[in-house]
Amino acid sequence: MHDAGLNRIGPGDAGARSVAGRNIVPRDRAAGVFAYVALVVVGAVASVALAFTDLPEILRTAGPSFWVIAVMAVVVDARPFNAPGRGPTATVFPSIAFTFALLLGWGLAPAVAVQAAAVVVSSIRLHHAPWRAVFNAGQYALAFAASALVLNLAGVPPVSGPTMSPDTSLGMVGVLAILAAACVWFAVNDALVTTAIWLRFGGSWARALTGGLRQEALSTLSLLALGPLVVAVGNVSAVLVPLILVPLFTVNELARFTEQEQLKSVRDELTGLPNRKALYSEMRAQARAYAERSSRVPGDRRRMALLLLDIDQFRRVNDALGHAVGDQLLGAVADRLRECVGGDGFVARLGGDEFAILAPRLVDPAAAGVLAERVADALAEPITLHGLPLDVTAATGVAIYPDHGTDNTSLLRHAEIAMYDAKDRGATYAVYTPESDHNSPERLELLADLRRALDVARPDEIQLFYQPQIQMASGNVVGVEALLRWHHPKQGVINPEHLIKVAEHTAVMRRLTSRVLEDVIAQLAKWRAQGLVVRASINVSVRDLHRPELVDQLAAILAERAVLPNQVQLEITEGALMADPRRVLVTLHRLDKLGVALSLDDFGTGYSSLQHLRRLPLAEVKIDRSFVLGMATDPDDAAVVGSIIDLARALGLRAVAEGVEDDTTRRMLLRDGCEVAQGWFYARPMPPDALVAWLARYRPPRLSEETELR
Repeated sequence: MHDAGLNRIGPGDAGARSVAGRNIVPRDRAAGVFAYVALVVVGAVASVALAFTDLPEILRTAGPSFWVIAVMAVVVDARPFNAPGRGPTATVFPSIAFTFALLLGWGLAPAVAVQAAAVVVSSIRLHHAPWRAVFNAGQYALAFAASALVLNLAGVPPVSGPTMSPDTSLGMVGVLAILAAACVWFAVNDALVTTAIWLRFGGSWARALTGGLRQEALSTLSLLALGPLVVAVGNVSAVLVPLILVPLFTVNELARFTEQEQLKSVRDELTGLPNRKALYSEMRAQARAYAERSSRVPGDRRRMALLLLDIDQFRRVNDALGHAVGDQLLGAVADRLRECVGGDGFVARLGGDEFAILAPRLVDPAAAGVLAERVADALAEPITLHGLPLDVTAATGVAIYPDHGTDNTSLLRHAEIAMYDAKDRGATYAVYTPESDHNSPERLELLADLRRALDVARPDEIQLFYQPQIQMASGNVVGVEALLRWHHPKQGVINPEHLIKVAEHTAVMRRLTSRVLEDVIAQLAKWRAQGLVVRASINVSVRDLHRPELVDQLAAILAERAVLPNQVQLEITEGALMADPRRVLVTLHRLDKLGVALSLDDFGTGYSSLQHLRRLPLAEVKIDRSFVLGMATDPDDAAVVGSIIDLARALGLRAVAEGVEDDTTRRMLLRDGCEVAQGWFYARPMPPDALVAWLARYRPPRLSEETELR
């Protein structure tokens, strides 16, 4: 298989090279490659020169069988066929069967001469450079010389021609010698080819030798095994020799079928892109190449990045326009990704609306972000199908090898985590960070502890604190915000934001929300029995709003505790609205119909627009504490807060400021017309009993002070 010798895909190559590319040797390796070619050719000439002195006599006495076999050896190489090999394909040259027959029947010189003629034919057919043809001829000559040496040492003479008699028998020793000669032929040929690959592409010589060795040994030794049959048939009649083409044709068809099946196993039928299996294989190959490069160039900053993306709202396209249009959309996305990435990466479809891009040669980690932006730009233009323009957006997660993982599983998992992080933040892309990993061992352990705490239901471990909300004009307490506190038995108080991040992507979030709803409403009922009637605000997550049963569950708890719905207010974030607006909107309208007030939390940090605010059944907007904390010293923050208050007033919504920590901020908010405030200036979050005691002590600010400000 001389074409396999220099057509194999070397380490770091993303795909099959062009014909011109396969004939080119990198400048930094040219000296070594061409010196090796010269050495092979000189060794070949030295090995076979003596045998060629007998060639004229062999040709003069050769019968019809010899000429038929020789002609067929040259002709069949005009149409070589492909079989699985070290690269995507390895070319198989049927001439081997006939030239090995010539070695067995007529000796070394005819075999080498005819094989050289076959190499010329195949090189012209495949547009090989002259130096490659010369190398292939020399490579074969050395393999045949080694085989001839084995036969001579075993005392096996030519088994055809004028010296062959009908009574000649090889015997067991002869058969074993021919088998050994075939094995030596393959070993020498493969070693020569491997060295050529190693010198041309670099990497590990041992890995170049063993990659695809089984497939090549099977195909090559099968052809060599036909050699004795060709000789035997030729001894009977030259007319029968062409019948050997039948098994060769069968081998060709089986090889082609095998190649097609292997291609199907690594290709996505819909888009034609490589599939998950192919991606894994490419990742392993590129990881090996990276390791070899790193060993040669210590401190090399180049990285390999895995980009994972899925199409936003793809299910809606399927539901609205049908799966046929959805399939066309996936095909169009695949085309754009191919065009966008080009030779800089390996594009694969993992299934559904999920795609992956492997970029193996980034100059540095920052280049991964540049590539992700390029992908986003490629998908920004609407895709027109059946005259209908469809907007396509995708969240992309980026994981970098070896920084974020050194094996397929961890790298893909971290890219997926980054992708969901990008979705949660509404970003074009996100690079993996351990902080966004909800399934790290530490988080899994913390999640298990939280699940245990919910099972045990110990009141001193998971608690709810309450922070008063003050009507600024009157100074009266109009509500409280319920804030979760978890006193971990070993880690102490867990930050509430960290607690939610650990739980919100798991089924534990549902249990945690149920616990909070039950405890808060039970507390409202208890306070009411004590003569205290207040409204309690409860934070809910994106996952909660995606559950239609949330409304039914809340209604059942309110009815059980005889608490009015208007005593409960749910706080949602802007990010929750963007996660799945239609689905969330249905839940919000059902809550509004139930009589539960809705508050938009952290307003000003997300993606809400006037259109969102107009169609949502909101009662209030809460100005994010990051603006409130800075408004006393930063005019920009003060301007943002004032604008939000004006916007809320124009839409008929209550403006609530959180994070009020000093009197200056309180006075500025009052001047701007903010209706409600909460923060440490008034009171810190406190347990239920402490809140009752605080309410007994609390006195509103003097109205005269506030009147002076207005």
